[in-house]
Amino acid sequence: MEQQAIWALGIFLLTYALIISEKVHRTLLAMSGAALMIMLGILDQESAVHHIDFNTLGLLIGMMIIVNTTAETGLFSYIGMWTAKLAKGNPITLLWLLALITAVGSAFLDNVTTIILMVPVAFSITRRLRVHSFPYLFSMIIATNIGGTATLIGDPPNIMIGSAVKELTFVAFLENLAPVALLILAVILPLVIVIFHKQLKEASANRHLIMDINLEGLITEKKLLIKCLIALGLTLLGFFLHQYIHLETATIALAGASFLLLMTGEHVMERAFRSVEWPTIFFFVGLFVLVGGLVETGIITMVAEWVMRLTGGDPMTTSMLILWLSAIASAFIDNIPLVATMIPMIQDMGSLGVSHLEPLWWSLALGACLGGNGTLIGASANLIGAGMAAKEGEPISFLQYLKYGLPLMLVTILISSLYLYLRYFV
Repeated sequence: MEQQAIWALGIFLLTYALIISEKVHRTLLAMSGAALMIMLGILDQESAVHHIDFNTLGLLIGMMIIVNTTAETGLFSYIGMWTAKLAKGNPITLLWLLALITAVGSAFLDNVTTIILMVPVAFSITRRLRVHSFPYLFSMIIATNIGGTATLIGDPPNIMIGSAVKELTFVAFLENLAPVALLILAVILPLVIVIFHKQLKEASANRHLIMDINLEGLITEKKLLIKCLIALGLTLLGFFLHQYIHLETATIALAGASFLLLMTGEHVMERAFRSVEWPTIFFFVGLFVLVGGLVETGIITMVAEWVMRLTGGDPMTTSMLILWLSAIASAFIDNIPLVATMIPMIQDMGSLGVSHLEPLWWSLALGACLGGNGTLIGASANLIGAGMAAKEGEPISFLQYLKYGLPLMLVTILISSLYLYLRYFV
């Protein structure tokens, strides 16, 4: 291995290790690692910019503007409280409905945004029921990662995969991943209810308190809500049609955001830009450059060749290896840098002789998204949910989550293995 490759691998592994340690903010680490790659001559500035996936960044920014502006109207609080009344305070029905709303929201908004919007609603409801929030928060975290698996825009790994492989359209993600996501949700939610049945039964005593919730006044800006729903509806329609209108998903998301801001005016625009999670955007920028260093020095190709030798190039064996490897890795490390590294590896495998790559992409998406349910640090949504719970005085410990999350994650990967085998290899 030549010196440049050793430097690139060393910088990547050191950055990765520091990200896992959570001692320094991951955005600062990714940007610093990217700067080192350029300063040491592993990449020049032009090559570094070439490796940044602006389609992923544009899609994220556009959806953040639309969703965060919609949140200002009070719509998501209204949906949560309406759900509680619909369940008539029944804690088991309520858990089902909150998890389903979270899963659907994650599929069409994104899992991080959805968990930020839904956690305060869950706390409002559990306080009225005078019960511990953990069963509800846990089911919502699990559901947000499962729901995010179903679509191109639901989870950052899917956004990255869809951006890297143009043939994998919004509709293709729905057709290939939504069925297994629905199946997994149908299996996992009853298991969650069985696990927490005792605690949920205790909550029934206070169910009458839920019925006193007043929905009036929860929608604070009705005119803004109408404009947001128009923009969101047109954007989602654009995603469904993007392979026919020949526009990238980033173009559609940014056009939708621009249309919304055009309808709402300058005062909303300033708030909308402040609400964009810029640290997340710049984390992606740094990450793309870091992985670009591995691509340019040939390390990704070497790893792809090793996997090919291990599996003999057999598509089914390779698919299962990618599924389980990405799931187990995603349980203990952030799935975003993992997927950023795996994408060029799978692309290289195509040039090395694997003829049918599509199942490998679905394996990576399922493993990375569902594997995040294994531990508290496996996905950004988990960490954000835990952080919000700690602020509310009900912290979730790593072991408390691991006790339930890891076994359920393994069940979801077993279901995914069976699905991949029956759909693509029989």
